[in-house]
Amino acid sequence: MNNSNSVFKIFSFLILFFGLILVLSPLFIVIYTSFFDNSLQHNFTLKYYQSAWQQGNFLLAFSNSALVSIAVTILQIITSTLAGYALARLDFKGKNLVLLLIITTLVIPFQILVIPIFLVLKWGHLINTYWALILPTGASGFGIFLMRQYFMSIPVELEQAGELDGANRLQVVWYILFPLAKPAVITLSLFTFIGEWNDLFKPLVFTNNPQLTTVQLSLASFQEQFTSNWSLLMAAVVIATIPVILLFIIGQKQFIQGVSTTGIKN
Repeated sequence: MNNSNSVFKIFSFLILFFGLILVLSPLFIVIYTSFFDNSLQHNFTLKYYQSAWQQGNFLLAFSNSALVSIAVTILQIITSTLAGYALARLDFKGKNLVLLLIITTLVIPFQILVIPIFLVLKWGHLINTYWALILPTGASGFGIFLMRQYFMSIPVELEQAGELDGANRLQVVWYILFPLAKPAVITLSLFTFIGEWNDLFKPLVFTNNPQLTTVQLSLASFQEQFTSNWSLLMAAVVIATIPVILLFIIGQKQFIQGVSTTGIKN
C-alpha cells in the first residue's frame, strides 16, 4: 500500500513538473530573447529594453494605463461593495430577479454593448477623454457577485452589534464589513486592475488621441512597426507585463484566500 502511494506521489510530481515546464517555457523564451541579441554569439544586452522604452513611448502609456486601471478599480470596489451588501443583507421586492440579471451580465461580452456605450459617451461628449476609458467598466457583475458572496459568509451578529452601538448602515459597511472583506476586495482589485491594464478594446474604440495611448495600444503599435526584430518586440512585451506580475506576487496570498472563501451561498 505504501509503495503504491509512493509511486502515485512520484507520478503526480512528474506530471506537475512537466506541466510547470510547459507553462513557463514560453515566458522563459520571451525573457531570453529580450536579453540576448540576434548575433551568433548571443551576447547579453539591455539595449533592447532601452530602445523599446523610448520608441514605444511607454512612459506616457504607463501613466495612462495606471490612471485608468486605478480609477476603474476604485469605482468597482465602491459599486461592488454597496451593491453586494444590498443583495446580501437587505430584503426588497425583486431581489432575486436583480441578482439573476447581474449574474446574466457575466455571460454578455463587452463587445456586444459597445455601440450603445459609444453613443452614450458621444452624447455626453466623453469620447477621447479619460472618462471614456473609466466609466464603461466602473461597475462589474462579477465584482457585485463576489462581494455579495463574501458578505454572506460574515455573521450577521457583527452587524447587529454595530447597530446597537448606534452605527447606521453605511457605517456598518465601512467600519465592520469592509475591513473583514479584505481578501475579497484584494481579489476584486487584482482582477480589475489586471483586466484594465491588459485591455485593448476600449482604448481602440473610444479614443484616437495619442495623448491617451495606453500600454496595450502602444504595444500593438510597436508590434506593427518591429515585426522582424524579435528581441526588441519581446523586450516591449516584458516591459508591459512586469507591473501585472509584481501586483499578483504581492497580493497572491489574499487572492487565494478571497477565491477560496467565496463559495455559492443562498
